[in-house]
Amino acid sequence: MARLKLRDRFFTPPVARAMTSPAGILLAGAGVAAGILVGLPAAGAAALGAAAWAARVAAAVPRNPRPERIDPFTLQDPWRQFVREALQSRNQFAQAVRQARGGPLRDRLAEIGERLGTGVEESWRIARAGQALTDARRSIDVAQAGAQLVELHDTRNRSRQADRTLDETIQALEAQIDTARRMDEVIEQTRARLRLLDARLDEAVTRAIELSARAERVDELGGLGQDVDSLVNELEALRLGLAETDEAGGGQGLAAPGSA
Repeated sequence: MARLKLRDRFFTPPVARAMTSPAGILLAGAGVAAGILVGLPAAGAAALGAAAWAARVAAAVPRNPRPERIDPFTLQDPWRQFVREALQSRNQFAQAVRQARGGPLRDRLAEIGERLGTGVEESWRIARAGQALTDARRSIDVAQAGAQLVELHDTRNRSRQADRTLDETIQALEAQIDTARRMDEVIEQTRARLRLLDARLDEAVTRAIELSARAERVDELGGLGQDVDSLVNELEALRLGLAETDEAGGGQGLAAPGSA
C-alpha cells in the first residue's frame, strides 16, 4: 500500500473532528489554566493551551500503515519467480532514482517509484492468491474421480432400475471434474497475465534507468508516470478479479476471470 503524505493524512475526517471536538477545546482551556496557575504571562498561557490543542489534533492524524512484508520464498514457482522479478524491478528503479539529477527530476521519479512500489505489492498479492488456488487444485484428484465415473456409468448402463443415489453420485463427480478444469483455466490465465505485467514492469524500470541518466527536466520523462499508473491499475484489476472469482466459487476460484 502506498504511503500517504502528511497533507493527505491531515485533511481527513478524524482530524477535522479532533479540531472541533469538545475534548480538544477543553484540553486547550486546561492548558491555558495550567499556564496561569504556574505564573506564565497571558501570551505564554495561551501558547500552552494552543500546544495542548495541537497535540490532541496531532494524535488524531492517521498513521501510515506498515509496509506489507513481501517474502517470495513462502511461494512456489512460478509464483515465487514472479514476485522475485517484481522486487528486482523495484530495487533497480530505486537505484535509478538515487542516480538521477537532483531537484524536480529526482522528485518526480521518486513519486513514480512509490506508485511502482504499489504495483509490486499488488503482484505479491496476486501471486499469493495464485499459490492458494494452485494448492486447492492439487487437492482434487481428477484421475480418481474419472475412474470412479467410468465405473458408475457402467453400473448404471447395466442396471434396469432407476437409482437416485447413483445418479447423484455421478453428478457430484462430474461437478468435481468440471471444477478442476475451471480452476486450471483460472490458474493458467493468471500466470500468463502476471507474467506479462511483470515484463511491462521491467520495461518501465529500463526506461527509468535510461531517463535518469540523460534527462535534465521533468517533461523529458514523457509518459513514464502514466504508463506506471496504467500498469498498477491493471495489476489491481487482476487482483480484484481473482478475489471476485474466489467469492463466486465459494473460496475455490471456480470461474475464470472475466467470465459471467
